Amino acid sequence: MSDYPLLERINDPADLRALSREELGALAVELRRFIVESVAATGGHFSSNLGTVELTIALHYVFATPGDRIIWDVGHQTYGHKILTGRREGMASLRQRHGIAGFPRRDESPYDAFGTAHSSTSISAAIGMAVAARAQGLDRRAIAVIGDGAMSAGMAFEALNNVKHSGTNVIVVLNDNEMSISEPVGALNNYLAKLMSGRFYAATKATADKILSVSPTAKEFAKRIEGHAKGMITPSTLFEEFGLNYTGPIDGHNLDVLIDTLTNVKRLEHSPQFLHVVTKKGQGYALAEDDPINYHGPGKFDPSVGIVKAKPAPDAKPRPTYTQVFGQWLCDMARADTRLVGITPAMREGSGMVAFSKEFPDRYFDVGIAEQHAVTFAAGLACDGMKPVVAIYSTFLQRAYDQLIHDVALQNLPVVFALDRGGLVGADGPTHHGSFDLSFVRSIPNLVVMAPSDENECRQMLYTAFTIDGPTAVRYPRGSGSGVEVQAAMTALPVGRGEVRREGRRVAILAFGSMLPPALKAGEELDATVANMRFVKPLDDELVLRLAGTHDLVVTIEENAVQGGAGSAVLESLAAQGVAVPVLQLGLPDQFVEHGDPAGLLAECGLDAAGIVRSVRERLTQNHASRRPGMAA
Repeated sequence: MSDYPLLERINDPADLRALSREELGALAVELRRFIVESVAATGGHFSSNLGTVELTIALHYVFATPGDRIIWDVGHQTYGHKILTGRREGMASLRQRHGIAGFPRRDESPYDAFGTAHSSTSISAAIGMAVAARAQGLDRRAIAVIGDGAMSAGMAFEALNNVKHSGTNVIVVLNDNEMSISEPVGALNNYLAKLMSGRFYAATKATADKILSVSPTAKEFAKRIEGHAKGMITPSTLFEEFGLNYTGPIDGHNLDVLIDTLTNVKRLEHSPQFLHVVTKKGQGYALAEDDPINYHGPGKFDPSVGIVKAKPAPDAKPRPTYTQVFGQWLCDMARADTRLVGITPAMREGSGMVAFSKEFPDRYFDVGIAEQHAVTFAAGLACDGMKPVVAIYSTFLQRAYDQLIHDVALQNLPVVFALDRGGLVGADGPTHHGSFDLSFVRSIPNLVVMAPSDENECRQMLYTAFTIDGPTAVRYPRGSGSGVEVQAAMTALPVGRGEVRREGRRVAILAFGSMLPPALKAGEELDATVANMRFVKPLDDELVLRLAGTHDLVVTIEENAVQGGAGSAVLESLAAQGVAVPVLQLGLPDQFVEHGDPAGLLAECGLDAAGIVRSVRERLTQNHASRRPGMAA
């Protein structure tokens, strides 16, 4: 007999809608158990998916998907959705090369209405889809499912501010599990806590008492928000100020309540709706319920035991990750300089700031999922004598590019950006690869950009950045380095100076950051000169000129998009110095690199030692063949 008698009958939501209410409850049990066993075998996002089992079933039961559009914010919580929409067997290949993605993707399934992975986009996309449906005369609904953590981002409120004006019947479902990845912070979370404290009163409401007929003026809106703070108005009206009809909070694990409420909300077609659903991250798996942060995105584990920290071999030398190197430096630097403050946009654990947050709570600021605010907040601190360090993933800095340029660099403020996850990150795929940062930051005036080649160099670069009286970025990869011993002493590096790590002939390889180890390995096979460039900006023009003048081929290599990256900086340097020499640029291709094992992805991109050797030899062959008879060899 099958372990999943109901689940195996579900090949698409039409099969789901054929089940009875009683069978839906049994299906939820099977679906949750399948998620536990599946993710334990592959790794992936875990606690968030367990928390949305009943909500996922109810949404597909009530709405006619894929005609009705469900837009999942971020997408951490969509495994149940994928399983119920024909990808149950595909879960065995979750986040693996050529397997299904860990986030919604439009090219993967018609049920994935919108590709997500960065937070707070769902409401904007839902409004767009609702307007498109109206323009085409189509009878369909757009439902945005957004978490309370994602609601802290400004983009979500920009969309809420527009929803009434759009004249659409968008449905916003707030999945309130009191979590993002780290603990939620800020006024909105306090507001939602107030809603929770009034749950028994709010549960007696079938729907909101009123809908504003017109948007309030800015002055009136401010007065009403002030009223909320003073407890003068019932909490639910915050969302009604935006013109949404508020319903809730309701129990997000009670299928009957969910289905009945969603059915009623669906019938309210003439105004935008806001449904507040309360869920528990990790629901149904006790270990994840007790520790949702640790179980947010685990690797493979035994579900009967839970996550067990791997024990190093007795003779193994511990290799700290770059993130751990940053975390240790941050604490050491904070002890040495009281001006240092640390800032994270809701990624305390991922950015290695747990120890700092505990040792220096008054100098630690988690601003929530609000990258734009994080950067300008840092600028304000720097204006008045503090030395802010913003720990942010490369892919998330993209969300604050305007603030980086106008609020920090233009004013030449001493803000240190610790850019984690530079390059390919693996299983999370193209939405999380740090593929473009060297390209988009090196064009900014005043900004010094560094890329460490090992763990100790990362520590020394962070210290160097902190000593510079201007904006700096230290860009480092995910995971461990080559095992270089990290020195406790901190020494500033000469700004804009690289170093030759291997002397060779004919070919000069200019390696940036994480590409130095494979470049050195390739250099041995090619008998090539290998330079650790260290600085992307300012570039070591003297070193570039010297190596170009003494070698037949210059090779640049970086774990970043070739277009506009460090290799382009080398070409610009050669052009400015009037030097013409064959140059081979190696880096990430002009495409979005898929998810998979990082080492395998680098090999596919030709960025492992074998790929470097192959590319260099091909170019040398081409150069030789292109020489005209009589040209010097």
